Amino acid sequence: MSVDAYCERLGPGIWAEPLNAITNLAFLIGALLLLRKQAPPSLKALPILLALVGLASLSFHTLATPLTGALDSAFIAVFVLYYVVVFAHHYRQIRWSLAWIAAPVFIAFAIAVGLLVRVGPGIYLPALIALLILAPLAGEDWKWFAGAAGVFAISLTLRTLDDPLCGQITIGTHFLWHILNAVTLWLVSEAIIRRARAASRS
Repeated sequence: MSVDAYCERLGPGIWAEPLNAITNLAFLIGALLLLRKQAPPSLKALPILLALVGLASLSFHTLATPLTGALDSAFIAVFVLYYVVVFAHHYRQIRWSLAWIAAPVFIAFAIAVGLLVRVGPGIYLPALIALLILAPLAGEDWKWFAGAAGVFAISLTLRTLDDPLCGQITIGTHFLWHILNAVTLWLVSEAIIRRARAASRS
């Protein structure tokens, strides 16, 4: 059964969402850029997860099944949960055994926000709020996270407008969500890799 969730999809078929499909290349480009960095072992998973986010989204916007939709959401969640853990360790110097607590803390936070905001972009608001919280916690790297929050806010707005503007913009706006999300994830990944490399040289 095909999932018709976005403005661009007008019927069944693998290429019914060409822009939504091809713009997932942005995630793969971001992953390749990160792979060029000499990341410490704990951060080598970031480009892999970024690529998986793109591939899962590509599968959803081509096959458009409930399973690929679940994979799309799942890999985004895995990236976010892993990131809050490595942030706790590399930016706040919390030892690994305690840093992993950041994952369930974020889950609880996301559930609380989801209960308060049940419509529109509510499912992604926790990530935006988290970026705003992480910015001052990142010390001198705050600009990377503030920038990521700004890009993600625009991205989230465009995702929300995909359906309401469908009559005026027949291709929809969801494809821009992919591009800007890739930029967001690249920014926070680049920031933490730079931070870890600088710490290893000091």
